[in-house]
Amino acid sequence: MKTPKANRKHIVLYGKRNVGKSSIMNKLIGQEISLVSEIKGTTTDIVSKAVEFIPFGPVVFVDTGGIDDEGYLGGLRVEKTKASLESADFAIYVMDIEEATNPEIELEKEFVARKIPYILVINKTDLVSEEKLDEIKSKLKSLYQDIDIIYTSVKDEESIGNLKDQLIKGLDTLDEDNTLIGDILSYGSKVILVIPIDGEAPKGRLILPQVQLIRDCLDHGIKSYIVRDTELESAMTDLNHIDLVVTDSQIFKYVENKIPKNINLTSFSILMARQKGDLREFIDGIDRLKSLKDKENPRIVIMESCSHNISHEDIGRVKIPMVINNYLGREVQFHFRMGSDFPRNLKNYDLVIHCGSCMLNKKTMENRIRACKEEEVPITNYGMILAFAAGILDRAVDIFR
Repeated sequence: MKTPKANRKHIVLYGKRNVGKSSIMNKLIGQEISLVSEIKGTTTDIVSKAVEFIPFGPVVFVDTGGIDDEGYLGGLRVEKTKASLESADFAIYVMDIEEATNPEIELEKEFVARKIPYILVINKTDLVSEEKLDEIKSKLKSLYQDIDIIYTSVKDEESIGNLKDQLIKGLDTLDEDNTLIGDILSYGSKVILVIPIDGEAPKGRLILPQVQLIRDCLDHGIKSYIVRDTELESAMTDLNHIDLVVTDSQIFKYVENKIPKNINLTSFSILMARQKGDLREFIDGIDRLKSLKDKENPRIVIMESCSHNISHEDIGRVKIPMVINNYLGREVQFHFRMGSDFPRNLKNYDLVIHCGSCMLNKKTMENRIRACKEEEVPITNYGMILAFAAGILDRAVDIFR
């Protein structure tokens, strides 16, 4: 199986129209992915490509529309480009040589606020004389002393090679994504993964969090035993020692009743939340839920990272609202969002409940948690809500303490 996009570093190219973003991305990848022309605004929708960027590893390159696009539709495209900042692990800001005579990195404040490292690329250097290029280099060196600046022309393979080298150096400084359980269990530990096969389970395959946890166990020499909920009891008798049971959040209570109190228990969703988010923030979100018992007309947004068909068993749109309504003893205003449609005005809400974020990269979740903290709106996670509702939240997070 290929590395999912959510587990790849996202490298995003920004800049004005017709500065050569698409041409540079094509050169870096070695494929004609983005459409290239001399017409301003050729790239209208965001284009992404997952590749193996040797020697770094799996990444996603993202080409965006020009941040100077005009008109009503142009404004919408600019907003879409800015929205990509949420998932950017590393940025390449491209200017052409003409713009470099009066330079301005228009997204600099956004890069700083989101802690996105970036390279400044001055492109189309073949269009000016050596004397003019030296003059521009001197000026930019004095203006941007703390920024890596690379001068490129897509007609000059050596300059593209220099950009690749600098990009790899930048990527090597990024933090690696945390392991799911490799840091809390030792080599040779035994884990039971409880996977119910119900109407929500995709036929013939496992869902992404399950696959990723199996791989994490293999990477760290942790022995994983995979069973349905109906075989859990017999699996318990087969093993003489169990270090952890991981279950689907929707059957938390059932599984909790089947295993002894001395065995650690958590869920796939909580593991994903810990890897990509902040468990402390999510526990604070549970505290906010408790306080909503005394609030009139509470408003809660439920955030799902991927789109799918809705059924009577859907966890986000059916089960969690039912759990919360039962807990608060009244109907609550729920607002549902999917994919990249994270609310901009969070002050309209009392609580954000996020999915396990298996389809999002860590940077996206970090930015969403940051936005919630800035607006003082608590955020929590599907698995945390279901563990709380089952009365076993303390047990579900105890292994991480």
